Amino acid sequence: MRVLALSPGPLSDQLVRMPALASLCRTLGASLQVACSPACREAWMLLPALDKLIPIDFDNDPALADWANLLGSIREPDFQICLNFVEGRQVNLMLSMSRIMTRIGRTGFSSTERVVDGPGWSAQRLAPWLEPLGVSLDADAFRLTLPQPVLDQVRSDHPEGDGPLLLMAPQGGATDWPEEHWIELPSAIQTRLATLRCDRLPAGLPLIRRAAAVACADVVLTSCPITQILTVFSGTPLVALGAEPGLLPERSDLRCLGTASELTTLQEDEVLKALGF
Repeated sequence: MRVLALSPGPLSDQLVRMPALASLCRTLGASLQVACSPACREAWMLLPALDKLIPIDFDNDPALADWANLLGSIREPDFQICLNFVEGRQVNLMLSMSRIMTRIGRTGFSSTERVVDGPGWSAQRLAPWLEPLGVSLDADAFRLTLPQPVLDQVRSDHPEGDGPLLLMAPQGGATDWPEEHWIELPSAIQTRLATLRCDRLPAGLPLIRRAAAVACADVVLTSCPITQILTVFSGTPLVALGAEPGLLPERSDLRCLGTASELTTLQEDEVLKALGF
């Protein structure tokens, strides 16, 4: 069985959809093809069920030739199911000309099943998309499966020692938690826990390395929304600075601190308390 996902939006939107599509493919024994922006390729490459990525930038007003190429791509394989996150007349015309029998979307005349997002955190809200197919979703249970050599390489680069590893991942920019706090925080913690090891994610790290880094840490402190979601998918304890409401699940090992507009005034003591010190 083949499943097609038409997936617009930025990298964060792609990651939020992964638990639903992984659950669908695992339950039905299906392979997955995803049509999305080439800039989001890294996200779907993390999913073992992915068979093919179809490049199209839905958010940049695709030309008629782009829609024709996409139609050609989806008419050739034998797709049984399409989860369509795109809205508009063009995508509905294209899907109505496809051979896909089950087409699930929020709106559109081409949809054979129309759904409304459910309650819960961002990834769990897609549970209703799977219900017409008899598939349930527990987004909290979703975990990324990463190649062992990548995990081993990340561990080999860790600071020496046997203490717990704190991984820091600032988003950067004028509205982030001030840089001096990121620099001073390890010393402040080490006065309370001398064996603590600290590491910091460099900017521009490939997504698979970022996912492996958070998976190999003991706790992650980050103001980056992408790194926050990756940490949730790894099961690593997380302190999320300025997390968007509803983006992350409610878990005992996950603490959200401040809003995005408050990070410049967030005090070091508040962060230390969230980390358990």
